[in-house]
Amino acid sequence: MGPSSSSGFYLSRAVALLLAGLAAALLLALAVLSALYGHCARVAPSELRNCGVPDAGPSRSSEQGESPPARKPGPTREPAVAVTPDKWLPPGPWDHLRLPSWLVPLHYELELWPRLRPDQLSPPELRFTGRVNITLRCTVATALLLLHSLFLDCDRAEVRGPLSPGTADATVGHLPVNNVWFALDMQYLVLELREALQPGSLYELQLSFSGLAYQNTREGLFLNVYTDQGERRALLASQMEPTFARNVFPCFDEPALKATFNITIIHHPGYVALSNMPKLGQSEKEDVNGNKWTVTTFYTTPRMPTYLAAFVICDYEHVNRTERGKEIRIWARKDAIANGNADFALNITGPIFSFLEDLFNISYPLPKTDIIALPTFDNRAMENWGLLIFDESLLLLQPDDRLTEKETVISHIVSHEIGHQWFGNLVTMCWWNNIWLNEGFASYFELGVISYFNPKLPGNEVFFSNILHDVLREDHALASRAVSMKVENFTETNEINELFDSFTYNKGASMARMLSSFLNESVFISALKSYLDTFSYSNAEQDDLWRHFQMAIDDQSKIVLPATVKSIMDSWTHQSGFPVITLNVSTGVMKQEPFFLGKVKNQTLLTHNNTWIVPILWMKNGTTQSLVWLDKSSRLFPEMQVSDSDHDWVILNVNMTGYYRVNYDKLGWKKLNQQLEKDPKAIPVIHRLQLIDDAFSLSKNNYIEIETALDLTKYLAEEDEIIVWHAVLVNLLPRNFVADVNNYDIYPLLKKYLLKRFISIWNIYSTIIRENVAALQGDYLALISLENFFGAVCFLGLEDCLQLSRELFKSWMNHPENEIPYPIKTVILCYGIALGSDKEWDFLLSIYTNNTKEEEKIQLIYAMSCSKDPWILNRFMEYAISTSPFNFNDTNIIEVVAASEVGRYVAKDFLVNNWQAVSESLYLLLKLQHHFGQVWNSVIGYANVYNRENHKYRFTDHGAAAVFQSHVGGAPEAHNSCQITDNKERKSEKQKPKCQDSCMATKKHII
Repeated sequence: MGPSSSSGFYLSRAVALLLAGLAAALLLALAVLSALYGHCARVAPSELRNCGVPDAGPSRSSEQGESPPARKPGPTREPAVAVTPDKWLPPGPWDHLRLPSWLVPLHYELELWPRLRPDQLSPPELRFTGRVNITLRCTVATALLLLHSLFLDCDRAEVRGPLSPGTADATVGHLPVNNVWFALDMQYLVLELREALQPGSLYELQLSFSGLAYQNTREGLFLNVYTDQGERRALLASQMEPTFARNVFPCFDEPALKATFNITIIHHPGYVALSNMPKLGQSEKEDVNGNKWTVTTFYTTPRMPTYLAAFVICDYEHVNRTERGKEIRIWARKDAIANGNADFALNITGPIFSFLEDLFNISYPLPKTDIIALPTFDNRAMENWGLLIFDESLLLLQPDDRLTEKETVISHIVSHEIGHQWFGNLVTMCWWNNIWLNEGFASYFELGVISYFNPKLPGNEVFFSNILHDVLREDHALASRAVSMKVENFTETNEINELFDSFTYNKGASMARMLSSFLNESVFISALKSYLDTFSYSNAEQDDLWRHFQMAIDDQSKIVLPATVKSIMDSWTHQSGFPVITLNVSTGVMKQEPFFLGKVKNQTLLTHNNTWIVPILWMKNGTTQSLVWLDKSSRLFPEMQVSDSDHDWVILNVNMTGYYRVNYDKLGWKKLNQQLEKDPKAIPVIHRLQLIDDAFSLSKNNYIEIETALDLTKYLAEEDEIIVWHAVLVNLLPRNFVADVNNYDIYPLLKKYLLKRFISIWNIYSTIIRENVAALQGDYLALISLENFFGAVCFLGLEDCLQLSRELFKSWMNHPENEIPYPIKTVILCYGIALGSDKEWDFLLSIYTNNTKEEEKIQLIYAMSCSKDPWILNRFMEYAISTSPFNFNDTNIIEVVAASEVGRYVAKDFLVNNWQAVSESLYLLLKLQHHFGQVWNSVIGYANVYNRENHKYRFTDHGAAAVFQSHVGGAPEAHNSCQITDNKERKSEKQKPKCQDSCMATKKHII
């Protein structure tokens, strides 16, 4: 034992042995961790090059642009790939979400070799190997290399350079790699070099790697297993956006780090390989076992981000055509190609490309376009340059899709993805915080494309139905997010994935539409041409877009704006929510305020003090007026005052191009209501939609009284536009209406109120169904509205609707070739069962047993739950827990039964009597927990409020409020109902219902 030191400490032999043992155990644990987690971790997007974005992320220190931390040189050795948990790391660039700016990738030489064989289909996973050589330019001297890699085993790492043009490979030096490891939190692959790379020099990073492709995921490389021509088959495809390229090969996985790619795919000779570019050549390769493989190489891509790299290995057929000298191929299952299912997509793709080329005056730069229909792609589509990938349900048209909205849906989605070839592929946002520059403009132009090829399609109504309606219901000032977010707000990769939501797509499209509306089409397109031309093969920020719009404005004198384009549009994209614009038609005063869910009187409690610069397109007495601007909290517009004349009325937000809701004073609403009752056609369809949607939303959230909204429905007997009826029914009969209020007071009164207004519109569409159902073909708004409409009419008990359900179901049952019209099939199946006996139910069960289409099987399960006979529903659930013929995990039959009118009580008893069998399925219990909490704890979803002062019922939500009070007349009978008193001054407070016997009520809003 050595001498002790005054600065040290003494260890006994026992303690020393104990510590030695712990150290050994720790080393063993590290080895195990390294083996288990020797994969690349999840990493977020990287540093933006030349995008005007600060180098620092949320935790990034100012040294990002300075020299990286120095590493002491160690002995030369083979690099060891290890996982280093972050808590054992010193502070460094691996702590930050964004890549440092030390290295810029210029080119990838990528080879992938998935071991997919037609004679060895072995899901759920498949091994692949690969090699990638990345040419880099060093911008800051560094001995550390960081790039993205996720779930990959890195087998070899070398760095060559510096490279010089014309220097033979043999003469290029190698930089020794001291260590290779992964930082788990930020998912970096880190290479420690013995010496630093030099600024301005080029280097080549060479990596060998391997990984797994899975069947049950759609990230990186993944498998599809399917049936074609009666045989079980498999294919391999890729999905890289937003941050999944790192799952496939180590890379600089950020949108601004564009590079060119030479791609090679090694595959079984029985498959075809597809990638972004056309095939360059093929050769043969033999593995160590003597198996032959095909090596397919592809031409060099243009500069593009890693998220657009795409690969498919499949046994598919294709159809093709040429558009302006460039080949377009649609790939699909051989059965689908033989049946002509891809022909519709093929016929529309070329003209869409040509239309957008002409619109932007920029040719599509790739020599070919492949579009492939995957059996399973989770109802998605992806715009990869040169290789677009679709779920086959969104691309292939079946023969029986004639009477569906499928053609329009396919046209929309194909237009959207082709639009990305300019917005996203040619010009890419600098980073994901502005992903709306891709998705918003692609969503906006998809409608422009469809309208061009279908001039009769009512574009404003379609935009409202597909885009605007849903996002306005979701968006509000406090809880939602801004369209464009600050980069520093992001700390984790999963936050990037969450950006692909309705705010990016729908609100982003609404921003583009509003911008177009207060400019004009010529200025709008001119600015976009300039923007696309300037940033081709590069990246742009939101401010770059605004700058090009400002340039277009400055080049003309007709359009005068109250502020710069940036100031106007930043007020919309940099803050959450939207304004409510209120016009007092008596005084002409217009004001704006943020829209809140459940507005309260003391609005000062809410912190949202910003305003918007609001374009106000408006009409007076049916005539469109000049654009005005509300650029502060309130302004006076004398021209918007109305007289006492019955013919004087004002509507704001012409064609609903502005992203806001509109409120009026009592006189303003009264004038509009009078006009609807007198001559509804004087108000355009889009504004009848707007009035219904705005009024019910404002009443639900305490901006106006519910009576004001319901006044607007008095004229409905004269309404023959089914899309307007759809909007009414969404508000008066929401999806949870049946479970919540059936058999209670509101049902007979609502039935009386609506049925007498249904007659005209019902006669129109019931006649079409009976006599000429083919007339619905191409009527998109009718096709998306009929199911809801027919369901509401039958639910309210119109005898002709019930009789039509019996007729159609019986005709189909007796003659299966007489198919039920698709738009109302769900309704007819349900009421055919509800009005029938076990004979009809058993027939549907036989159809289910012999059906192979998952979507149709789910539809049949829901229909079978519509039975009114408890013993049939009980037998249905017994079938479910016996596992045959139902797949218990795919569709929770007990949950479906419990959601029906009769079934919730039958399901309750069934659970009690069969608890042991049911409780064996954790999956089922988790799904039932929430549902039965609703069923048992809040059977009645509508809470009526008894007003003691006038003895009339009021409702706090928009479901059916003043129907009782002023439209039907009389109060409902008080038996078997619950009454809740309400103090008007405390509308926002929750109140406990006082219920007797089995009657329960809870006060809640209907969505």
